[in-house]
Amino acid sequence: MRFGIVVFPGTWSDGDCHYAVRDVLGQDASYVWHKERDLSPYDCMILPGGFSYGDYLRAGAIARFSPVMGAVEAYVQAGGLVLGICNGFQILCEAGLLPGALTRNHHLQYRCQWTHLRVENADSPFTNTCTPGQVLRVPISHGEGCYYADAATLRELNARGQVIFRYCDPSGDITPGANPNGSLENIAGITNTRGNVLGMMPHPERCCEGLLGGADGRLIFESMVSFATGRRTGLSAAAPPRSGARS
Repeated sequence: MRFGIVVFPGTWSDGDCHYAVRDVLGQDASYVWHKERDLSPYDCMILPGGFSYGDYLRAGAIARFSPVMGAVEAYVQAGGLVLGICNGFQILCEAGLLPGALTRNHHLQYRCQWTHLRVENADSPFTNTCTPGQVLRVPISHGEGCYYADAATLRELNARGQVIFRYCDPSGDITPGANPNGSLENIAGITNTRGNVLGMMPHPERCCEGLLGGADGRLIFESMVSFATGRRTGLSAAAPPRSGARS
């Protein structure tokens, strides 16, 4: 599986994502500069964390207009997998590829700490190696991670199973005390209606090895590999590849 890792001016979690994908999971990974328009070589795109364009105006607001984002939108429409982490989540919301917005943490403090996430939907390309209700331990590092959406959008997210992760306590209970930023309904990660785009504020790339304090983040990357592998197998079983198509 080949991952493309988008690099905007100000991105800084690209190296962590590259290491997690290539060195830990043994998959192919390439950096994709923000001016790139051809994403056809990749099976999955990652928009990593950082401070794209210095977070001027607001987080993700300028990156949303980079040339690569037009390509990302077309990639999503074609069914490609996209994972947005932290600033990547903010960019996806700004681009309209995910609903809602990320605002300043309710306590107005930057938080860098471990959190617990309850898997709300284990039937997604990003969580298929998890079990429903499983609690993952994944760190956060953000100042604008408070997820907000209007009441109608929240109802739709819940009804369609688009809420993938919620902040919880170690036992899996959804409590105010387990919410590190004030996100509505403790939401930590959501998908689009089609389910091929995930935005999450916690950083799974920072917890793929026990040496880093935990390896639960690896499950998210392994889920994407499992999904992509199964999709390729299904396609090859259904019909031979077209001339010029990527295998």
